[in-house]
Amino acid sequence: MSRSHQHPFVPYVPRRVPVEEGLRRGAAFQQELEARRSVRWFSADPVPLEAIELAVGAANTAPSGAHHQPWTFVATDDPEIKRSVRLAAEEEERKFYLDRELPEWHSALARLETDQHKEFLEVAPWLVVAFAQKHTPRPDGSSRKNYYVSESVGIACGFFIAALHRMGLATLTHTPNPMAFLTKVLDRPRHERPYILFPVGYPAADCEVPELTRKPLGEALIVRRAR
Repeated sequence: MSRSHQHPFVPYVPRRVPVEEGLRRGAAFQQELEARRSVRWFSADPVPLEAIELAVGAANTAPSGAHHQPWTFVATDDPEIKRSVRLAAEEEERKFYLDRELPEWHSALARLETDQHKEFLEVAPWLVVAFAQKHTPRPDGSSRKNYYVSESVGIACGFFIAALHRMGLATLTHTPNPMAFLTKVLDRPRHERPYILFPVGYPAADCEVPELTRKPLGEALIVRRAR
């Protein structure tokens, strides 16, 4: 097929995977992700920077609105920065758990047994914060509007989580509210807003997770077949 373009296009011809092989890969990937859990007890064992780079590299392949890739991942292993993040996060979490009247939300979290104490923010060898960019500065000083920012950054974060799990690492999608303190602690520009705070490391030897079940496929998927 011959097409006319006003902008550069290149051929995309990935090797077609036979159906049975594709299903085998899909089943293996699902089974691998079934073992993934969010973790709040981390080992202090070191994690190489290369693992963070690979996970962010995977995140960077995510689709995004107009291909603007409106994200920045900031990683730190600095104990002083991690301490500052923990103290600020715990201050916000104290307000959430102790001061705010949110009975339904507090009830929903009860079975996870979470509270305002976030020591994992110092124990995990890395903290990685995904920042979303509603606008992106141009070299000439103007600003480019980004589109579908939350959706785009959310997909990138999903790729990031999957990549960490593939490497045997664990994380937690931590979202203290508000998170503006992360902009200050990590010295980020005003056009970025914190999206998710990820502690990253290996699960502790005595790690425990809540006994939960995932939504069955019959509730997650509705199929409308051709007649």
